[in-house]
Amino acid sequence: MLSDDWTKSIHLQNDRSIELHAQGGLHYRARIPKFGRALAYHFPSCDALFAGAGNEIYRLNLDQGRFLNPLVLSGDNEDVVGVNCIDINPAHQLFAFGVEGNGTVELWDPRSRTKVGMLRLPRDRLLPANARSSLLPGIDDGDRPPPISVTAISSRDDGLSYAVGTSTGHTLLYDIRSARPFATKDQGYGLPVKNVSWIEGGSRMAGDGLVLSADRKVIKIWDRLSPSTNFTSITPASDINDVHHVPASGLLLLANEGIKMTTYYVPQLGPAPRWCSFLENLTEEMEDQTTRTAYQDYKFIERSELSSLGLDHLIGTPALKPYMHGYFVSLQLYDTARVIANPYAYAEHRERVVKEKMEKMAETRIRSKKGANVKVNKQLAEKIRKEDERAKKKEARKKTKENQPDAAEETMEVDEPEPEAKENEKPTLLNDPRFKALFENPEFEVDETSREFALLNPSSVAQRQAAGVGNRGRRKTAVEEEEEEGDKSSSDGLGHSESEKEENDSKSEDSDVAGELWQDDIRARMAARDSGARSRQRSQPVHRNPNVRLVPLNASTDGRGARGVDRDATFGQRRSTFGSKGKGKDNSARTTGAGGMEISFIPQTSAMDDSDTEMGGARTLASKKKGPERRKGVEVFGAGMEKGGQADAGRDLSENERRGRTHRRMGMRSGSKNTFRRM
Repeated sequence: MLSDDWTKSIHLQNDRSIELHAQGGLHYRARIPKFGRALAYHFPSCDALFAGAGNEIYRLNLDQGRFLNPLVLSGDNEDVVGVNCIDINPAHQLFAFGVEGNGTVELWDPRSRTKVGMLRLPRDRLLPANARSSLLPGIDDGDRPPPISVTAISSRDDGLSYAVGTSTGHTLLYDIRSARPFATKDQGYGLPVKNVSWIEGGSRMAGDGLVLSADRKVIKIWDRLSPSTNFTSITPASDINDVHHVPASGLLLLANEGIKMTTYYVPQLGPAPRWCSFLENLTEEMEDQTTRTAYQDYKFIERSELSSLGLDHLIGTPALKPYMHGYFVSLQLYDTARVIANPYAYAEHRERVVKEKMEKMAETRIRSKKGANVKVNKQLAEKIRKEDERAKKKEARKKTKENQPDAAEETMEVDEPEPEAKENEKPTLLNDPRFKALFENPEFEVDETSREFALLNPSSVAQRQAAGVGNRGRRKTAVEEEEEEGDKSSSDGLGHSESEKEENDSKSEDSDVAGELWQDDIRARMAARDSGARSRQRSQPVHRNPNVRLVPLNASTDGRGARGVDRDATFGQRRSTFGSKGKGKDNSARTTGAGGMEISFIPQTSAMDDSDTEMGGARTLASKKKGPERRKGVEVFGAGMEKGGQADAGRDLSENERRGRTHRRMGMRSGSKNTFRRM
């Protein structure tokens, strides 16, 4: 990171490229001559240091924006194969480079850009005694020492202490004032050390200085003064690539080969960072859950069980701790005494466990009985199943009727395969997983004795009550069932002989104890019969005669219109009135020879008087003048109907007639469809 926050950073890629990132993304990209292995940034000089294959340390000055002359490592009279790690001391800014192959650490001064010191690793202490010097089998390298490399370096804030990780899985602590390490730690796996760091501050335990060393398999945190004992050891599930410890806290972040980063929090190393303070609450809850009780490894037994185990002679000794109505005994002592008292205890326990397992397996077996998984609401499940079967039978009959060939056609009988079961079967409450709890969870059981159930299912409740009155809520005994079977067999004409009947009667008399098994109450039976008759009467529909005020059949003579027809009369009444005027010798209706009737109708523009009708419809100009005179603004049409004008313009209307109807019609409408249906 190049800044105090996340906005500026520099990245070393595996394709020899260097990327500078700003808040908006990639800012600049450059390349170095060889593949890089390590990266560091010197804040005072704005130099970015890149180590890789070879003996050169490349420098990129971000202030000037150009590469500077590289630092060339000379090695210990040997060619440097590469540089694996870089460290910059925060106290005096001394550069430390971990060299590969020769097992040395070179220290450089950034001001003079020259080497000021070198640390040599003790090969004889790090390598096993029988280690071969050759790199490849069958090749003799002479006196060449086995290769050893420095894979990790970390400097302490005091400016004197260094932690060096090697390729053999060792971590060495150095004081730069001495050429010998003052502490050595072995990871135990023989794998190269990936990361080393100093853990200081945060808590009193970390105040003296703890060291974190990690290889590909394990992370170990140990005291620098006693490296033989571990403060803690962490073995994650995935291989480790790098470890970062948040300063002055107990939070560890791991970059590994898994999908997600691994995070560990050790409260003894320090508090949680401010941006994830919720970890403190989580650890407190975990501590509360892991609290041990005083009698966690003890067993409480009563005085009787103590005597059966043969431990009553220990009363009053420290082996038994009295508590309430018994004693606390050591769990180990209790197990030993139980085995001695009952040698077959283990066999009995094993038999009980096997029996429980068999019962569980029996519950999971596939049974042919329908509705095996129905635990509650069995009556509802049976009702749904019957309705489903009824619907399937109806559909099968319908398909059979549709596919049945005609009787006249002759068809060959061909054995057709049975139709396969439909995958998309119509879901019901029984096979729908959404309603699974309705038949398994006791909380969804239907209470048939509740008032709500009686309101929703009155017929079933009435039947249950009638059956309860007749039988008084008791089941039939064995004697009653035998009596009923005897009655049925005698009614079918298949009865047994009289001797068998007498034998059965004697058996029934013997099995009857003080009249408890047979109680015949005639009153209860009569009450049940009466209640059934009343329920059937209530189920019959009740016919009611509506109170309807119909229009009178005979039209009134007052209130007629201009053509002598009642304005309130119906169309049928007007038709009958006008039809009766045309009867005479020249009537247009006549009978035919086959018993039928013919009617001739001649439409006319105006009505004819009696004289015109007698003359057979012949009208003259004089007869037209005798008809009623037309009024202005009045249109006459149909059978005595008028449109426009006022019916009684010649007389004064009363107040009630002028305002029209002042009250609501009584009864129902005369033309209502429901009225004629109920008549």
